[in-house]
Amino acid sequence: MRPVTFGRVVKDAYLGDGPRKSYWKSTALFSELRQLFVSRNRAFRAHAVRDGLRFVFGGVEPVAGESIERARAAVQWLLLAQSRGGDGGVSLGYFPCSPDGSSWKPSYPETTGYIISSLLDYAKRFGDDAARAAAKRMAHWEIDVQMSSGAVQGGSIRPPSEQTPAAFNTGMVLDGWCSAYEDAPDPRVLDAARRAADWLVADLDSDGHFRTNGAFVSPGEIKTYTCLCAWAVYRFGQIVGERRYLDAALACVEAALRQQRPNGWFAHNCLVRSEAPLTHTIGYTLQGLLEVGVLAQRDDLIAAVRLTIDQIALRISSNGYLPGLFYDDWEPAQFSSCLTGSAQIAIVCYRLYEHTARDEYRNHADRLLDFLKPLQALDSPNDEINGALAGSFPLFGQYMRAGYPNWATKYLLDALLLQDRAHARSD
Repeated sequence: MRPVTFGRVVKDAYLGDGPRKSYWKSTALFSELRQLFVSRNRAFRAHAVRDGLRFVFGGVEPVAGESIERARAAVQWLLLAQSRGGDGGVSLGYFPCSPDGSSWKPSYPETTGYIISSLLDYAKRFGDDAARAAAKRMAHWEIDVQMSSGAVQGGSIRPPSEQTPAAFNTGMVLDGWCSAYEDAPDPRVLDAARRAADWLVADLDSDGHFRTNGAFVSPGEIKTYTCLCAWAVYRFGQIVGERRYLDAALACVEAALRQQRPNGWFAHNCLVRSEAPLTHTIGYTLQGLLEVGVLAQRDDLIAAVRLTIDQIALRISSNGYLPGLFYDDWEPAQFSSCLTGSAQIAIVCYRLYEHTARDEYRNHADRLLDFLKPLQALDSPNDEINGALAGSFPLFGQYMRAGYPNWATKYLLDALLLQDRAHARSD
């Protein structure tokens, strides 16, 4: 990292919010750090200290191979997270340092939706009946909690009086319903999917952007990453054979394409910091463009993804570390890594490899994923984290601090399955 970038990151992270906000951010961090020293977190404390030391001293040794063993561990953790949700959905994740003591969070409709697709992919490849049954239960739970409008609520599960719709969440659940219906046609699933797809199409404005971003992201601007919804809408259009869904999906990705700068960076592309988007939301945008591009045979969409990936590849370290945020000149905007985003970028690279047969994309993906593998807990005395991937490296980094959001493990699973497929293809 260049000295000028180092200073820029420090200024933005610690001085840019003003004294009041900086005080409350620091207070929240210290409250979480104190939780490391309560008796129930003894095993997690040792894990967190080791993780921090590996970050400071560069002690992560990439792991080649082990794709299927680690995918199996990820699936088992996702099934555990579903059981901790307690209602058929998947818990938002495990956060042992939560000051209120609630380590496992309530079920999270948005990410439960796309976890369905991951579990069904795994079940199909390995004949895993438990994973398939869990995915079906998730799909039916999503129907039970779908809003009357057809939309999916933002945030964790909550009473109807407190629910607000969110386009992105709706698209992610639509993705899961498409996968569930393709796996085993069910009229109830198809009806829920149609209501969600209709709500999404109606929510698009004349420019191709979704209007309803929900209450849990920064207001007042478009969200480019919501173009990932276009993939689900396009899939649904193929399932039912109706052109209007395909056209709506194309309008959405074309709107996202207009946000791309000549250097591959996308504007308006983060949950809260559009001047420095997360690799997580960059990954959403790239996957939406790529998958619709492949389905619609749109080379321009695929070329746009390659432009961005070629820039990101220059920022992946030799051992696979990738910073979690980037400014519009592709300089890092954060010291810690967003592990979800790294997994997502690896997925996009594997899919580019499958589509283009260019080895450099598989190599980029391997570098990212082989760095993530040793960060997946496998043999911790704290059974609640075995198989999971944390939000950040180090654990007390800025993204989903000191916790294991379910979507990090979902994307790790997807990347592991793609790695196994990519290397089987090349052998």
